[in-house]
Order: sequence, then structure tokens, then C-alpha cells
Amino acid sequence: MAGASPAKKKQVLVPIANATERIEAVTIIDVLRRAGADVTVASVEKQLRVEACNGVIIADVLISDCRKSVFDLITLPGGVLGAANLKTNEVLESLVKKQAADGKPYAAICASPAMAFGPWGVLKGLKATGHPLYMEQLASSAIAVESRVQVDGKAVTSRGPGTAMEFAVALVEQLYGKEKADEISELLVMRSNHGDEYIITELNPVEWTPNDSPKILVPIANGTEEMEAVMIIDILRRAKANVVVASVEDQLEIVASCEVKLEADVLLDEAAKLSYDLIVLPGGLGSAPTFAKSEKLVNMLKKQRDSQRPYGAICASPAVVLEPHGLLKGKKATAFPAMCDKLSDKSEIENRVVVDGNLITSRAPGTSMEFALGIVEKFLGRKEAIESAKIMVFVHP
Repeated sequence: MAGASPAKKKQVLVPIANATERIEAVTIIDVLRRAGADVTVASVEKQLRVEACNGVIIADVLISDCRKSVFDLITLPGGVLGAANLKTNEVLESLVKKQAADGKPYAAICASPAMAFGPWGVLKGLKATGHPLYMEQLASSAIAVESRVQVDGKAVTSRGPGTAMEFAVALVEQLYGKEKADEISELLVMRSNHGDEYIITELNPVEWTPNDSPKILVPIANGTEEMEAVMIIDILRRAKANVVVASVEDQLEIVASCEVKLEADVLLDEAAKLSYDLIVLPGGLGSAPTFAKSEKLVNMLKKQRDSQRPYGAICASPAVVLEPHGLLKGKKATAFPAMCDKLSDKSEIENRVVVDGNLITSRAPGTSMEFALGIVEKFLGRKEAIESAKIMVFVHP
């Protein structure tokens, strides 16, 4: 933002811990940065590298560096053990108590309203929500309600990974107003029927049958859309898939599109030695061209297609990677709305998730959860996918 004074940026603190629920943390950070906030990701551990649920996040600072800082919003992600780790941090506790006393916005999701905010006494007499498993505990320190997102005064609470995007957009509204929140949710291609069962559009159905737990390759690069990558990786890991995250850069650590720092398991060269039941590309305008230029990755995708094994992509990747390399030939697909003009067949682009035989494609961060659940459904069945969606509170439990 040329000419804008940095002092005008809204300051947001997102503390993270070992076992933090990664989908929640990354979604909050990404959505608030998109809205223009200056988000500080602070580790409550002794180091910046945090072993969150299902993968690593690298924080910007340690929480001790934030002791004297002033924030327009403090928002806690969840995760059962993650919430417990946040709760025991005294610096964080005093920052949140001061935030509440000063009448400034503070927020928590999943297990954190009951496990951290409750014991700290910052929800007394306020309506709050949380993960279904923690409602009883929450009722001892707040007026517990079943909403997907609850705002009462300056306290904002929510339920789980499946409500994290709605929660983050509600936080945008707290900081910037409804118009900005609506603009962001449209850009993300969020669905309007929150809590309903999701729908995938399937053409030319074939069985996807891996040997045991499906082996899935998720490539990432600098500029990858972090919400898409993390939702795909984490939801598939929850479903007990063997997910290999491969960096297409020359190091394991990547800086994603909204500057969240993620870490791959291996470099692509190493990953290329194995074969996979599915190769799936997250989007991101920064990383899709890197994927498209990687001869190794494109060859793996072509081999996947030629051997009738599943492959997929979301957001910019169907248009920037699959289409130019002939990987959508004779297939129906969708992509990020602004990139759909690059697809040669536009007949199914309005659908949120499209499966055509062994190909699965989707549109944007706001469709990533449906996309990942669609993959779970293809490998393990609809019952398993809906069960997972309910645990995450994406679908009403």
C-alpha cells in the first residue's frame, strides 16, 4: 500500500503452540492479512518452529517479544493440547486480560474459549461458543451457545476447523466493518450455506482404490496459498492418509502467499522416487507458475494421468499448471473464478468441486475444505468424509 502510513495498520496477535490446530491458525492469519492487518504470529514455545497438529508452522516472534506490545485484536486458535499450552503462558494471559479490560477485541476458537478464556475469566456473563466436546466446560465460565460464530461485546468465539473461515471473516468485520468482510468472503469463494452437507459434482465416475491408506503427494512452493495447502494436508492426514509434502524450491521451508511460513517433509527430488495414489496441487498465484515450470513435477503428473491414477488441483493450478500441459484434455474442470477463461472447457466451472474420472479440481480457499473432503470421500466413502466434516464442525454435528 504505497503512501499509507504503517502506523494505521491494525495490529493483530495470533499466538501458536505445539499441538495448535493448524487449519484454524493458518486461516485466521491468512484472512486477516488479506484484509490488510499486520498479523504477528507468536510462539509460546522456546523456539519459533512449532509442531502444530498435522504439520509445522514457523512463528514470526516469541510471545516474550510481545510483552509490551499493543494490539487491536488478540485471537487464539484451538487444538486440545494446543489450547492447554496457550493457557499456561503467563505473558499471553496478561495480554488477553488487559485486552478485555481495555474494551478491545479478543477472540478464541475450538477448545480455547473453554480451556483458556474460561479459566482467565474473560467470558464471565458473556455468550460464547466452542467445540461441541467443550460446551459443558465452557458453561461453567460463560453463557454457552451453539452458534458457529458468537460475538458478544468485544469477545468473539467459534467452534472448530470447519468454522475457522467464518470466524476469521467475523474478525475482519470487527476490525474493518461489514463491507470489507463481505469483499473478503466473496474473494475467498466462501459458501453461503454454512453447516450444510457439501456437494461434489461427479462425471464419469470411477473407483479410486489405493492399496491401504492412500499415499498422497502435495507439492508446495513459495507463494502457495497456505489455507488451501494446509486444509488439504491436514484433512487428509486426519483421514489417516499417508501425505508427503514436497517442496518444489531448493529448501524445505517455504513462505506462502500470505507470508505464513510452512515446512515440507522432503524436496521434490526425493518425493519423485516414489509413486502415489494421488498427486494434488494447492493454488496460489505465486506458486502455480513454479509448479508449471517444474519439469519433474509435470512429468509426474503426466505419468499419473497415463497410468489412470488420480490427480487434482485447486484455485490457480488447474488453469496455470494442468491446462497448458494438456492435463485437462477431454476433462471437465473448475478453477479460481478469475482464471476460468484459461480453461478450454468451461461447462462445469460454476461447480465448487468437480470430479471427472481420476481428476478432481476446485476453486479457491473457500472451497478447499469441500475439495479435501471430496478426496476423502473418493478414497474412503461419503460416510467417512461426513463424519470428518462433523468433527471439524464444517457440517453441523
